[in-house]
Amino acid sequence: MTNTTDNVQAITGLAQQALAPKPVEPGSIYLVATADGQVQTVDLTGSRYTGRIDRKTGTTTVRDATSFLTYWAKHHDDASEVYSDVEQLTVTAVLNAHSTNEPDFGDHRLVLGLRRTKAWQQWLTLDGRLVGQDEFANFLEDHLPELVTPDAATMLEIAQSIKATTKAEFQSGTRLQSGERKFVFTEDTKATAGAKGDLTIPEVFEIAVPPFEGAAAYKIRCRFRYRIDRGQLALGFKLEQPEERAKAAFADVLKQIAEGIDTQVLNGIPA
Repeated sequence: MTNTTDNVQAITGLAQQALAPKPVEPGSIYLVATADGQVQTVDLTGSRYTGRIDRKTGTTTVRDATSFLTYWAKHHDDASEVYSDVEQLTVTAVLNAHSTNEPDFGDHRLVLGLRRTKAWQQWLTLDGRLVGQDEFANFLEDHLPELVTPDAATMLEIAQSIKATTKAEFQSGTRLQSGERKFVFTEDTKATAGAKGDLTIPEVFEIAVPPFEGAAAYKIRCRFRYRIDRGQLALGFKLEQPEERAKAAFADVLKQIAEGIDTQVLNGIPA
């Protein structure tokens, strides 16, 4: 009995000794035999153990060409690639791209994601719509800094005239030789019972708006639109090729990037 007990204690001691903690070196992978006969893999190669990051990874998004060029200058190498996508209005740099003779991970990227300005979005929102006189006049007043031709002062007068006739009954709209539109109305109020008048607005006006944050302002022609329904005048405008102006602005941004890097910009989307 004593021999059996001694043998059990000896085996237990050897097992406990085998399972006792031992110092290991970070940066290696270990195979550890467990008490139940299994083999466990312990990976100590990660940065949390070594205190080092093996390589650069991740995607950084910037909002203007200057920021793109700053990040590019810091992180690119001879194999880095740059792609442009005019449909998505993005520029993507693969900073750790494959070289001619050696593959690389391709997972360190820089993306220029242009954001449309608030003013541009507001003009697009009203584009092609007809709204009441008050709403249209308020819109013009809110966007006076972007009005080019006629100038802001003239457009303010037009906006105020539109507001002043909101209670009038409109009868017709005609195109003048000058290209302006004249609307004839009857104002039936206590002060001016049955008074007639006319409202004249330009058929075409021009605005200058930056499509993207950090971009220059681009001019766009706008054509006035209107509808008279049961004496009520609705007004609006139609922008001439706004997306083409946005693409022109993108082309200028792309040109700025191309002039600041030492590799050809490819047309497409990286894998």
